[in-house]
Amino acid sequence: MDAARKTAPTENIDWKARKTEASGWFKTLRDQICQEFEKLEDELSGTIHADKTAGRFERKPWSRPETSEPNESGSILNGGGEISLMRGRVFEKVGVNFSEVHGIFSPQFATQIPGAAESMGQFWASGISLVAHMQNPLVPAVHMNTRMIVTSKHWFGGGADLTPMFENEKDTEAFHKAFKTCCDRHDPEYYPEFKEWCDRYFFLPHRNEPRGIGGIFYDYLDSGDWSADFSFTRDVGETFRDIYPEIVRRHMNESWSDEQREHQLVKRGRYVEYNLLYDRGTQFGLKTGGNTEAILMSMPPEARWP
Repeated sequence: MDAARKTAPTENIDWKARKTEASGWFKTLRDQICQEFEKLEDELSGTIHADKTAGRFERKPWSRPETSEPNESGSILNGGGEISLMRGRVFEKVGVNFSEVHGIFSPQFATQIPGAAESMGQFWASGISLVAHMQNPLVPAVHMNTRMIVTSKHWFGGGADLTPMFENEKDTEAFHKAFKTCCDRHDPEYYPEFKEWCDRYFFLPHRNEPRGIGGIFYDYLDSGDWSADFSFTRDVGETFRDIYPEIVRRHMNESWSDEQREHQLVKRGRYVEYNLLYDRGTQFGLKTGGNTEAILMSMPPEARWP
């Protein structure tokens, strides 16, 4: 990432208003995605799950009592969020989490976060994180998140990546085309950079294999124009909201075999390995003493190792 995108000045900025605007948008996006996913549950007409009741999201708020005392991780964490979880006939398990937290990083962790040492560890962060594991092995799993973080610096991050159990060329093309179009609306350099970053990031070194077919991933986005960066981040969320349901509808009524289900469960094992060993969001949450249930929401309901 270009250094100029990391070092824009922060003085004379109404950060309270910007934080409110960003966190409000993340909640709005969460609501829109949940609504679209519940529509998919209602539309299912085929497969062995068609006669079951359509799923609905259940929401569970969580919060930390305001404190100035370090937790077991050495960080001071205040704020909270809301878990939206659905187990249905299209989505075997999907979670869409919203959070807005603030506090002080532990001295050790502060050295790993841009601008945290200069802010004496103080930080604010908000965003949504989504992971969907599907009933049908022919429907790809997916991950998406968008976030804003403030220390003495500020930036946006996020992206989306698709993990098919059986790659479908049409789906791969549609997913990448949607995000290329999204990126190109803002900066023609974004898509090649963020696609390559995604391929590099969602990779399992111990197995020498990618997690899926990629997408885009970006972090530390601070171009010097907060409104432009926020507009791009909103566009990423809206692009996901539109393209993923389209891909789900292509396959959700198709039947599958026991062998395909077995392959799906093994593939999910790879997903577990990645999230526990390498995912920075998981590490961020655990190292700051975040809500464990929300952090591990990304785990599939069932997985297998051969």
